[in-house]
Amino acid sequence: MTALADPSARESPTRVVLADDAALFREAVAGLLQHSGFEVVAQVGDPAALRRAVATTDPAVAIVDIRMPPTHRFEGLDAAVDIRQNHPQVGVLLLSHYLETHYPLTLFGRSARGVGYLLKERVSGAAAFMDAVRTVADGGCVLDPQVVALMMGNRRRDIDALSEREREVLALMAEGLTNRAIAQRLFLTVKTVESHVRGIFTRLGLQPAPDGHRRVLAVLAYLRA
Repeated sequence: MTALADPSARESPTRVVLADDAALFREAVAGLLQHSGFEVVAQVGDPAALRRAVATTDPAVAIVDIRMPPTHRFEGLDAAVDIRQNHPQVGVLLLSHYLETHYPLTLFGRSARGVGYLLKERVSGAAAFMDAVRTVADGGCVLDPQVVALMMGNRRRDIDALSEREREVLALMAEGLTNRAIAQRLFLTVKTVESHVRGIFTRLGLQPAPDGHRRVLAVLAYLRA
């Protein structure tokens, strides 16, 4: 006799909060998400409502437009940064017409996990967009190549210049591991890992800056390669 599957054991749909002040666009994206099996737990049109929705609905990912009321400048980006800081378990996918230079690295904090930035007019189709949402919800990173070029300062980074051990360390940095966790994974001392990290920064031409920002830039170089 074959046992029937327990309906409660089925995988729950990915929960999404959608924030865009263009109601028609928001409804269209929500429809696509729902058709693809996502659960849209909130649709909002301003940053304050976005913050409340994330705090109360426990989404896996928030899809956020950068320019939102009241000034239509960086309110959405500011809210996205707040979500990353206050709800680190929530993925954040920026979806915008605009390629912004306003502290984009702050969005990443110390990790490129669970974050994305796509340009609306460059998304290749519904399937690609759904894949991006899933990736960010699962803790991955999805970036439009133009965003990467902006954040890298349009300078080439030569991953091939890294030693084999440095590439191993950088790959683990891309997974969001700390120096201590990398040391444990590779059976190295923390000081040795710190030395490799400094070498990575030097070889990639990353000038002195807060280490969190340099780590993100190094990871972006790795993802770009």
